[in-house]
Amino acid sequence: MSLSTKNKANHFQDVQYVFTQHMRDPENNAAPENIEDRRIKIYRELVYNNIEGFMASSFPILRKIIEDEAWHRMMRDYVCNHQSHTPLFPKMPQEFIHYLEHERVEDSADYPFLLELAHYEWIETSIAMDSREISFEGIERQGDLLEGIPVLSSLAMPFAYQWPVHMISPDNLPEILPEQATYIVIYRDRQDEVGFIELNTVSAKLFEECSNENTRTGKEILLSIVEQLQHPNPEAVINGGLEIMQDFKSKDIILGTKE
Repeated sequence: MSLSTKNKANHFQDVQYVFTQHMRDPENNAAPENIEDRRIKIYRELVYNNIEGFMASSFPILRKIIEDEAWHRMMRDYVCNHQSHTPLFPKMPQEFIHYLEHERVEDSADYPFLLELAHYEWIETSIAMDSREISFEGIERQGDLLEGIPVLSSLAMPFAYQWPVHMISPDNLPEILPEQATYIVIYRDRQDEVGFIELNTVSAKLFEECSNENTRTGKEILLSIVEQLQHPNPEAVINGGLEIMQDFKSKDIILGTKE
């Protein structure tokens, strides 16, 4: 490479850097010289609107509950300050979660459940886009859930939140942190529909016991839960647990049984 060519390449890279800095933070970084503002404005708006629009569609509840001014202030801060690790739009929501968790300076308009609600919405999208398919290979779909070994779907995932994220909406904005955590399983069924189910103490333990490389029958798992809870009525736990497993099965959270 000749010196002249190298100098031109370096100059072009310098212009690119100035351009991208201006795209990220036009308030504090001037545009490259000798470019009309009406021209560069097209790119400025295109970059921001694409990112903001994608985030709004990826986090619909978050967008609904945050006032316009606060939302755009947050989006501007994200565009200005977050160093993305991927150019892929489908992975941008995960980048936003990283920003909220590790980089965001708290704003007075931020809800206390901001991160958890964003995480919940991201998980829904993530499971919807998961390339894996439900497989019933080696599974008895109509197997006895008490006598057989229950098999959980790999597309059913448990999460614990401090806030009741699944209930948050413009008409329901909790202000006081609940005493009890919220346990949720988010899942995708055979029709590729994403849903969630809130867990109580028994159903949370049941899901946990089924997912730990389980080799026990449904009845053995429920008897173990009876012992853990020191429940005075084992039969009630077994009957209730069977109903929970049947509900799980109807939602493709439990796929069936194996021997």
